Amino acid sequence: MILNKQVGVFLNLVHNKFKQYVTEIFEEQGFNITPEQFIVMDTLWDEGTLTQQQIANIVMKDKNSIVKLVDGLERRDLVRRVSNPNDRRQNLIEVTEYAKKIRDRITQLAMDAVDRIINGIPKEQMKTFIIVLSKMADNMNNDVNLLELANKFPTKER
Repeated sequence: MILNKQVGVFLNLVHNKFKQYVTEIFEEQGFNITPEQFIVMDTLWDEGTLTQQQIANIVMKDKNSIVKLVDGLERRDLVRRVSNPNDRRQNLIEVTEYAKKIRDRITQLAMDAVDRIINGIPKEQMKTFIIVLSKMADNMNNDVNLLELANKFPTKER
């Protein structure tokens, strides 16, 4: 059925365009950071210092991907690795002073970008969209519950 093919193609297209759009907005404002790196930063800003594995668990990416993201953030002076005093085999990832200074500005840019992306879509349709995405995720992997995540990490109403 053509609809099945369209779902995959359209999800991929929107995902890629979303990342490209947000990246361009960050770059226009002088921030050399990708949306994936922003998600890691947002997690660290909210949760505090974490291990790479903890970050991987929260953002649902494999540890190797997190290592690469942290490498990029470290090169941009946004995070630093410090030895875990409780387990010297582990690094803790903490935000830098520079990252603390840009938190509000870059977070607002990200929120504004998403607001523009979803502009004109009624709230009820957005809720339905999240329910559909959650069902799709559930069909692929019972370990991920998007509705539960949405409640755990609620967004502010505007």
